[in-house]
Amino acid sequence: MRNLKIKALLPIGIFLILYLVPGWISGDFYKMPIIISFLAAAGVAIFMAPGKSVSNKMETFTKGMGHSGIMMMCLIFMMAGAFANVAKEMGAVSSTVNIGLQFLPQEILLAGIFIIACFIALAVGTSVGTVVALTPVALGLGEATQINAAMAVGAAIGGAMFGDNLSMISDTTIAATRTQNCHMRDKFRANIRLVLPAAIISLLIYVFAPSSNASQNIDIQLIDYLKIFPYLAVLIAAILGMNVFLVLFIGIILAGIVGFFNGDFTIWSFITSISNGMQGMAEIVMISLLVGGIVEIIRINGGIEYIIHHIGKHTKGQKGAELSIVGLTSLVNVFTANNTIAILMSGPIVKNIADKFSITPKRSASLMDTSSCFIQGILPYGAQILAAVGLAAGALSPFDIMSYLFYPFLMGITVLVSIFIRKPALK
Repeated sequence: MRNLKIKALLPIGIFLILYLVPGWISGDFYKMPIIISFLAAAGVAIFMAPGKSVSNKMETFTKGMGHSGIMMMCLIFMMAGAFANVAKEMGAVSSTVNIGLQFLPQEILLAGIFIIACFIALAVGTSVGTVVALTPVALGLGEATQINAAMAVGAAIGGAMFGDNLSMISDTTIAATRTQNCHMRDKFRANIRLVLPAAIISLLIYVFAPSSNASQNIDIQLIDYLKIFPYLAVLIAAILGMNVFLVLFIGIILAGIVGFFNGDFTIWSFITSISNGMQGMAEIVMISLLVGGIVEIIRINGGIEYIIHHIGKHTKGQKGAELSIVGLTSLVNVFTANNTIAILMSGPIVKNIADKFSITPKRSASLMDTSSCFIQGILPYGAQILAAVGLAAGALSPFDIMSYLFYPFLMGITVLVSIFIRKPALK
């Protein structure tokens, strides 16, 4: 192992320093644009690439950027962004919220918020978007019914993390399945078995949590059930194993048809919505390309082998390897406060660990995605909690909400339990 050099990991260190230090100094962990931190890390990686000329170094870096897996992931990100934006602009999110509120009994108000958040995040593929859409509703319900506002927001965040973890169009799902080279359907089936116990327990907690006897005063707008049809179609098609590009294409077309039918779109506004959705994914696409180049140079310089070697020295069998996968992904997520970035950075290393210890791709993808969502859901400086706190306009602090994040904490527990009770599986 003489050729394994820890200095090959320097680009990752540069990224973490540039990303974290401004956050610690300013108290805002989103102060430094993440793309700038990655760009600086990419510059260091290029400098460290083998070859005497800049052209040779750049060729190595761009080879990693152009890897077929990276390209596929970028295309899926763009399609997912288009579908999510078209569905949102034709009113699918608001219709989903209103449907839930229409049939929401007073006695299970908190459980209802959790369920609505689960479905919205599962359909739109974004936990932050779900939190932004539902937090005002949760706060309004809390004020109208005198329930604990922090608990109501906690239910919204918990449901959002459940849906984001399982959604077929979530960037975390896309990143996890592409880096581990597995089908989304297989990852979904493995994942649902992993997190469903945590969701059921959380739901029961919210059902039996003390609720107010005050009458509700909720203004429900006219509900259009047709608007949730594209979400259902995408979910069913993905679970049935249809090609992800075809699934997203069908979703975009169906959302457009519903929008035309309801007068929400003209041909030009529909096209603009698709374009805006794709452009909204520009940052994650650029980051994916930079990560591809950085990881390729780290791999060539022996950095990934170095990590595998040192993890392997302390790992005994599949259980130890799975704990290493969870620990690595969680640690990177703590540092980056972004579960998608954590998966993109950890993915190639996790793939090597999984191959070495005969862990199936669907299992490694599921462990990565679930552990990153667990950490992201409880970070007081994560985008989800910060968005909720911002919408609460000073009424709640991150630590007020964290006390009621039952699902994320239970999700982390179920992941660990599944590792310890699971029998070793052959590939």
